[in-house]
Amino acid sequence: MAFDAAQYVTEEWTDDEAAVLRRYFTNLDGPVFALVNLPEVVKGALFARYSRSAKSLRRLFLDEFVGDLDVSGDLGVDATVGLARAEQLYDKVFFEYGDDSVAQLGGVHLACEQASNLLTKAIEWSRLMSYMEKSTRYVAYDARLGNGRYRYHRDPAVLDSPLGARFVGEMDRLFDAYAALLPDLQSHFARLHPKADGDSDFVWRQSVRAKAYDAVRGVLPAAATANLGIYASGQAYEALLVRLAAHPLPEARSYAQLMLTELRKVIPSWVKRVDVEDRGREWSAYLAETHAGMEDLAGSLFGPPPEPVAEVGGEPEVALVDWDPEGEVKVVASMLYPYTHLPETAVQDRVAAMSDAERLAVVDRYVGDRRNRRHKPGRALERTGYRFDVISDYGAFRDLQRHRLLTVEWQDLTPAHGYTLPEAVVAAGGGARYHEAMERSAALHGALQDRFGAAQAAYAVALAYRIRYAMQFNAREA
Repeated sequence: MAFDAAQYVTEEWTDDEAAVLRRYFTNLDGPVFALVNLPEVVKGALFARYSRSAKSLRRLFLDEFVGDLDVSGDLGVDATVGLARAEQLYDKVFFEYGDDSVAQLGGVHLACEQASNLLTKAIEWSRLMSYMEKSTRYVAYDARLGNGRYRYHRDPAVLDSPLGARFVGEMDRLFDAYAALLPDLQSHFARLHPKADGDSDFVWRQSVRAKAYDAVRGVLPAAATANLGIYASGQAYEALLVRLAAHPLPEARSYAQLMLTELRKVIPSWVKRVDVEDRGREWSAYLAETHAGMEDLAGSLFGPPPEPVAEVGGEPEVALVDWDPEGEVKVVASMLYPYTHLPETAVQDRVAAMSDAERLAVVDRYVGDRRNRRHKPGRALERTGYRFDVISDYGAFRDLQRHRLLTVEWQDLTPAHGYTLPEAVVAAGGGARYHEAMERSAALHGALQDRFGAAQAAYAVALAYRIRYAMQFNAREA
């Protein structure tokens, strides 16, 4: 699928730059592209650097990586050329025989650029993938791109509607507010945390900037775009694409097609079933039908969503809603179980009869002497879990949602729960500007909600607005 040039900004390359890039990236102009013909350590390092750079991945590669690579043996390489013999083998084993496990044996580094914050959360719902996302804590969003645009997604349906001009204008004003607040917050934190003797100027400035970025990121709308680096197996990509094809957000569905196009250049057999009528499309249809059915049912049971509000919502709210009263006994029994030859019930009965001190001794022995955070206890701690109902600003939710083993379900992003106002913004004199931005966000959301529904209206919601979500995890992850 060709990308819509009206939605995405393309970069210009010199002939020499294009000749280099063509060897390592599956296209030179689209927002989605795969990395090939590079050592794994280089791909990983690129993605790590990517998360803290405002540059695109291809530009970052040219500016900071290609000079250290020996590319002399790659002069005849073209990343768009497939491997026909390997594909014939995988077609037979994976597609004809249906052995899905084969698609776990290889992976792809895929760069996903100019994706809205709503889309990155939809992508990162998948557990069996590795992600590196551009950080709002370490990268400023105050600069316009070469074409004069701020970094936010422009939904084609919204732009083509009577609300199109208002959407662009209000988005620009939110970014203007961010740009105006940023220097005030940097000055505030510079005064609050003066450079100490022995601190390097670079480290001090980076620290001050990070604090300022963190304080003002709540003004950015969920339409703000990020770059996302992904590494995953063919099987994980198949599941992701099928799920995105059923997503209520049009951006997710069209972006899935861009991803599929690039993945077919490097692992065509592993994503062959994604758009086959009685395979992937049937699976996507099932997901879309169940989503729509549950949305209708919940609406009939609980009524319409709450009205938007533009007011401070207070501190985060966290409620422990479910846990196992017998969790301690079960965990201690699980710690002992592999070291016995007894049924689990017998071990659990013995632990139930122990004193608190005896159980604590087992835990201490099992955990051992942890000298750093990488010394992790074993899986016995997965025997019990906890479920929390949480309201926090969307920025905090973004950070928590990416945990791999976490079970997380979130509600639509709206202004209904109010927004957080960092104390530093008030102290720096930016309170009025911040409040105005929140009011602008809520008003635009209301207009979009009436015309487009919850999924697309969420683009207008500033990251400072609070969202309700449930988090469930075991004791080991906690």
